[in-house]
Amino acid sequence: MSIVIQCCVAISLLILLATHSLAEPIQQAHHIDALTVNSNLKLSTVLDKAFVRHPLQATFQSKAIVVNAKKMVANAMLPAAPAISVMHQNDVLGSGRGEREWQAEMEMPIWLPHQRSGRLNVADASQSSAMASQESLKLHVAGQLREALWEIAINDNHLSLARNKLSFANQLQGDVEKRFQAGEIAKTDVMLAQQEVLRAEQDKLRAEAEVMHTRYRYYLLTGLNEIPEHFEEPQSKLENYSLSPIWLEAQTKVGLAETERHLAQIESRENLQVLLNMRSTKGAFDHLSNESVGVTVRIPLGGEARAAPIKAAAELGVGNALSERKTLQYTLEAAMHEAEHNLAVSRAELVLVSKQFEIAKENARLAQKAFQLGESDLVSLLRVQAQSFEAERAFTTRQIQVQWDIARYNQAVGALP
Repeated sequence: MSIVIQCCVAISLLILLATHSLAEPIQQAHHIDALTVNSNLKLSTVLDKAFVRHPLQATFQSKAIVVNAKKMVANAMLPAAPAISVMHQNDVLGSGRGEREWQAEMEMPIWLPHQRSGRLNVADASQSSAMASQESLKLHVAGQLREALWEIAINDNHLSLARNKLSFANQLQGDVEKRFQAGEIAKTDVMLAQQEVLRAEQDKLRAEAEVMHTRYRYYLLTGLNEIPEHFEEPQSKLENYSLSPIWLEAQTKVGLAETERHLAQIESRENLQVLLNMRSTKGAFDHLSNESVGVTVRIPLGGEARAAPIKAAAELGVGNALSERKTLQYTLEAAMHEAEHNLAVSRAELVLVSKQFEIAKENARLAQKAFQLGESDLVSLLRVQAQSFEAERAFTTRQIQVQWDIARYNQAVGALP
């Protein structure tokens, strides 16, 4: 008997777990990411907020510290830190005749010709590169924002179409059931209409899920629960990417690498060292001290072994910057070509699908009238209505796609919203 009770308890637990696992997706399906439309919110304001919360902002703060450090080094009095040394020598452990010597020495490096100006140029180039990187990041964020907004727009449109389709299916089901009760049509038509309602509900459920996904991605990017009412953009008058912040960033990186190479050629030699010393000596069995001042100049020789790796590293930096710029050029040219071509194609397609939509609407109107008059069956009506819904989807989607492609064109030429 105990075994039977244990089996019953186990089966009950399994049923509860299965019920819980089935209920969880249903609760998730009703998850809602609210997004309020704000007529006063501008696209540029949203871009600023998304730019501020980008993770790379911490990197730019660090770059600013590096630039300030380079300027401080370039404006310093000496190219490197001076050094002080103190020396004392006596014969206590030697002859013991009272010989004493003290010497204090200061070692100061001397600027090489054009070294200070070279460091100032590197500091200025670093600052320009950092600013260009910020503008490039802002354009990158603008691209993410544009994609997020137009994904919301196109999925909102799909949801609106799915709701219209469900509304039509419910209305059709009601009409079919009334005609079935009147004995005008068969039971199979009622079942067909019910299947159409279920299919429309499924499409609506999936459309709602996609809308929630796009809204949440927008929230992650901007941190906002509101969206601009209008975010359409006029097409930029720029015809290429020569002024794009992304291209300008690559240019400044090449300029910085070349400036660093010039400085490396100067600093591949060691700095001259000037040593100033003060000496105090007292000879054996002598109670008087001799005070003197001296100057030493240290001139380094044979620095090719030291200079070779410094120059090679600078050349590598220039080569990498040139390679990155060339690779970016190919990418930007491809993006520019695709943006121009896609925009032209979308505009041409919009003309065609608008005509198709007008024909499909009229065809659906006639088919529905024929079905109400009993001149056509339900299958024919559903087929024509499906063509009408598809034509409407193509038309409204292409309307949005044209505006989306304009935004992508502006992104390709580097125009900010």
